[in-house]
Amino acid sequence: MDYIEGGWPGSNTKDRLFFDEIRKHRLANSKLAAFGSTLHKDRRAAEDPNLNSIVDSGAEAASIFGKSWLLHVNNILKVSKQKNLELIHDSVTYLRERGMKVIFDAEHFYQGYLDDRDYAMSVLSTAKDAGSDTLVLADTNGGTLPGEICRITKDVAGLLGAKIGVHMHNDSGCAVANTIMGVEAGATHIQGTINGLGERTGNADLVQVVPSLMLKLGCKVLKPDSLQQLKAASSLLYELSGIAPDPFQPFVGSNAFAHKGGIHSDAVLKDPNAYEHIDPELVGNLRKIVISELSGASSLAGYAKKLGVDVDKSDARVKEALGKIKELEKSGYSFDLAPESAFLVLAQAMGLYKDRITLEYWKVISENGLNVAVVKTNGMLGVAEDSGPVGAIDKALRKALRKVYPEVGKVSLTDYRVVIPGEVKSTESTVRVLIEMSDGKSGWKTMGVSASIIEASIKGMLDGMNYYLWKVRAGD
Repeated sequence: MDYIEGGWPGSNTKDRLFFDEIRKHRLANSKLAAFGSTLHKDRRAAEDPNLNSIVDSGAEAASIFGKSWLLHVNNILKVSKQKNLELIHDSVTYLRERGMKVIFDAEHFYQGYLDDRDYAMSVLSTAKDAGSDTLVLADTNGGTLPGEICRITKDVAGLLGAKIGVHMHNDSGCAVANTIMGVEAGATHIQGTINGLGERTGNADLVQVVPSLMLKLGCKVLKPDSLQQLKAASSLLYELSGIAPDPFQPFVGSNAFAHKGGIHSDAVLKDPNAYEHIDPELVGNLRKIVISELSGASSLAGYAKKLGVDVDKSDARVKEALGKIKELEKSGYSFDLAPESAFLVLAQAMGLYKDRITLEYWKVISENGLNVAVVKTNGMLGVAEDSGPVGAIDKALRKALRKVYPEVGKVSLTDYRVVIPGEVKSTESTVRVLIEMSDGKSGWKTMGVSASIIEASIKGMLDGMNYYLWKVRAGD
């Protein structure tokens, strides 16, 4: 990224502290920009705390916004048209005189252009004459559609002879499309956020914009090989912001290259270009063949091959396993979430797998916030306590199993989720428990379904342990 806009140091303490902290670090590729508005209408530039906070931030560039729509000039700022132009000129000049590059964001530009084209253009000309390095056309309320973005941006880029940028919001669901149209119309500076994070419905999602520009329009956006880090960057930002990743996000979502339908899966296994618009590895993602009620035998055989089991899709045992999977999905299982449970069904049908764990007894006692679990499996007894019943069962099961299979000591429960599947029609409530396990080297997901959360959890755990034992004891 050429610039990282680090916030508005003049508006709050948190953003000011960010600039204090970032000075301690060296950015290898990016320049830092501080955000803010043009100066207050009743102040001179040298006395304006907002402008001075930008200068004091230590950032190399200033990204300031000014009004370009007369509705805002007249009704929000409540100044004359000329006074607004003076505020823009004086703000840009003041920052330039202090050695800063200036990126001028023309707020509500597209609305301003449609309302009074001449005035909106005079705002840009004023910022350019004052020394702005880049003039950014902002669709601040996100209401402009791609065709109009293209027409207006092309007009501006052709007349001003300046570096033009675009800043799009997603209120009409068009932020990504509008950004790309802006580039095709002549913009060479784009603004956005990772994962589209932003006010209201968000900003243009750079995770979608960047690969579209690079892979489809041939634009030189990032350094070579940087694009392969896209999914990792997206995942990191979700984690830092405390937001669950969107599985349907284009390019990087877990479902972006997941193939569920039998016809799709069969075709992709023969030639990925049949249903994939790019190679998923270009953006750091992976192809996923989903096992589900819509899958064909080729999906199941293809998934087995990934695990090292070579099987022909026309094998009668594959069709038998597929029939069992579809029956289980009717009862509440969702094998697209837990592919290893589906694989166990196939491996059992092919005679490659047998349950190594025999659960003879289990019980959980809950009293005074403490849960005690007793498990007997493979003739061994395990007793454990935990603050939750599932945690107690997990510990007790491991204690018992380690006496027979010491290697399960390497396995840990890394995620646990309970879902009530609304699609299951039953007189009694059914719960679906997704279990995620890891041995420190790889992870796998299994599932259990029952009217009891604890029983569903045990089923999922047993599948997870059985799958691990199949992996490490494949020759036994």
